[in-house]
Amino acid sequence: MTEVKLFSGTNSNELAEKISKHYGKRLGDLTISKFSDGEMSPSFNESVRGCTVFLIQSTNPSADNLLELCLMIDAAKRASAYKVCTVIPYYGYARQDRKDRPRVSIAAKLIANMLTSAGADRIMTCDLHAGQIQGFFDIPLDHLNGSAIFVPYLEGLNLDNLIFAAPDVGGVARARSYAKHFEVEMVVCDKHRKRANEVASMQVIGDVEGKDVILIDDLVDTAGTLCKAAQIIMDKGANSVRAIATHGVLSGKAYENIENSVLKELVITDTIPLKQKSSKIRVLSVADLFAKAIHAVTGNTSISALFI
Repeated sequence: MTEVKLFSGTNSNELAEKISKHYGKRLGDLTISKFSDGEMSPSFNESVRGCTVFLIQSTNPSADNLLELCLMIDAAKRASAYKVCTVIPYYGYARQDRKDRPRVSIAAKLIANMLTSAGADRIMTCDLHAGQIQGFFDIPLDHLNGSAIFVPYLEGLNLDNLIFAAPDVGGVARARSYAKHFEVEMVVCDKHRKRANEVASMQVIGDVEGKDVILIDDLVDTAGTLCKAAQIIMDKGANSVRAIATHGVLSGKAYENIENSVLKELVITDTIPLKQKSSKIRVLSVADLFAKAIHAVTGNTSISALFI
């Protein structure tokens, strides 16, 4: 068995520290130098020759952190690493997974090509925006599920009138999996957009009167959809509304929107560092989940036990 070494990119250092602690191994020594114009130059300050190297970096904000990750992969390959595994807790550009209008790129596929071309031998990520993105890779991909983190938390709430809701039609399968696990019903919020990050209209399909509703999504960006869905659900007679989203992108007026909303709380993970504190935002860690997955990969055992 080759020696395993873990390294962190600039964007995910706090999460990487937690992962390495759960894994039982210190983070490796890596320096990201920058020229005055912002050009990056990563260098390993210890030998990685013949090692299985795990590079931990979420690609948010997308451009700089993605390029930094590609440079880290290239540096590891040129330093004769045996295998280079990229741990990407949040996979940026995943929302651009198809041509939904003429003359646009399929960015999620382009990023997959970039990571493979840079020299990545394996990808490990969590809750891709669309499951079919796994098919964009011709290398092994471990797709972890945030439900392993959220289900125990929800069980601890002991809600009597629990029901799950999808904030849009695209999230129905995700919400249904939770509803099936808890053996409860689900509803759907049908929305129409005029443009990105702007909801034109929304309606609730299903009965939420007297229910404790849990909105399920993979990510929350400006929080406009979640907050509007929560308001409509409360107007329909719900007892309370909480939201769960694996990735807290939280851009624009997200924090303001959440604070001023009817949401009881928003539960996210630490795949993306929180920019500021909020009384309504609770952060759960995915560190132990990724550490267990790394153990499984390096020990050539199944990761099936990590799914609920």
